[in-house]
Parts: sequence; C-alpha cells; structure tokens
Amino acid sequence: MKRFALGYEYLARIVMMILVVNIAVIVHTIMGLILGGLFPSIAASYATYRAWILNPQDRSWTVRQSWTIFHRTWKKELLAANLFGWPQSLIWLVLIWEYWFVQHNNLGTMGFAVSGILLVLNLLYALFVLVSWAIRANFDEGPLWIVRTSFSMVVVRPLSSLVMLILLVVTVMAYYKWSGLMVAFGVSLPIFVVMMVLYSWAKIPGMDVHDIEPIEKDQRKRQADTRH
Repeated sequence: MKRFALGYEYLARIVMMILVVNIAVIVHTIMGLILGGLFPSIAASYATYRAWILNPQDRSWTVRQSWTIFHRTWKKELLAANLFGWPQSLIWLVLIWEYWFVQHNNLGTMGFAVSGILLVLNLLYALFVLVSWAIRANFDEGPLWIVRTSFSMVVVRPLSSLVMLILLVVTVMAYYKWSGLMVAFGVSLPIFVVMMVLYSWAKIPGMDVHDIEPIEKDQRKRQADTRH
C-alpha cells in the first residue's frame, strides 16, 4: 500500500510539473508579445524537462522548482531561440502549404505520388523539429551541428522515431477527444513525450536512461550498504 501511495504521489507530481510548464509557456509567450516569446518558451520547456530527467535522485519537483528553471532559461533564450525557431517554422510552413496545394488540386496520377512524398517529408520534418530542440537543450553546439545531429537521430534511431510518432498521434487524438486536456497541458505534454522517448530509446550521450538510471541504482545500493 505504501508503494502504491508513493507511486501515485510521484505520478501526480509529474502531472503537476507538466501543467506548470504549460502555464509557464502561456505566460512567457504573452510576456514576449507572442511572436517573440513562443520559441524561448519552447526552448525553456525542453530545458526544464532535461533538468528533471538528469536529476533521478529527486524527481518530485515543486511548482517553484519547475517555474524557476523555466523562467531562468526563457530569459537566456530570448534571442537565440528565436533565431533557431523562426527559420525552422518558415520551412515547415512551405512544406505544409505545398502538401495542402497538392491535396486541393487535381494533378492526376502524379499528384498522388507527390502528395505521398510530401506527407512523408512533413512527418520526417516534424520529427526533426521536435528532436532538434532536445538536441539543442542537451549540447552546447552551433546550429549547423544541431541540425545535422537531429536529422541523423531521426534516421539512425528508427525505433525512437516510431515510438515518438505513435505517442504523439495518441496525444493528438486524446486532445481531439477531450479538449480539456489540450487546455490543461497544451504543448507541454508533447514536449515531455518527446524528451522521455529520446531519453529511453535514442541513446543520446549525456541523456541516456541506460547510463543515468544504473548510476542511480548503484548509488542507492551503496547508500543501503553503508547503513548496514
């Protein structure tokens, strides 16, 4: 019963953290006058979840912990995140528009082929964008290195990409069915899903469950042996 209670509290704190991050995204996006605050908020969300992931000794975060890390990162990212995010978004808008154009115009047999290619490109690019913010949060490297590494991660980690895509589709379906979830968790939940999938399956140096969790288990074992 005690284990169940602890597990329930742990899960509740994760839900609370995701909720707090979503509120922080809304508040800070408005603080940045929408266009100037959106991408720093996205960067801050990734950084907050990364900090939580890399702290296995204490993942029962308070509201203050989540908000403080988010706000501190948001201020640092006001310029850099916008320079990183806007070019990505413009490219994505072009891809989406091209897909929409092909879908709404009769281009014959060639149109079906082009439509399929554009759909795959949009899905791959969406995965790339989501992964790129995580790579950016984890490594202190330049934009070109981040872009190259992110594309590589999407391609050479097919299991990670597939799981991520499936879970994001499930999230979107849940948002569509229960709109209250979208209001409560917004972009915060999809970002959390991306970070957890990458942590679990992408084998990213410095953010790999196979490296971090065994270390935590060894530390707990040593502490238990010391007590005895």
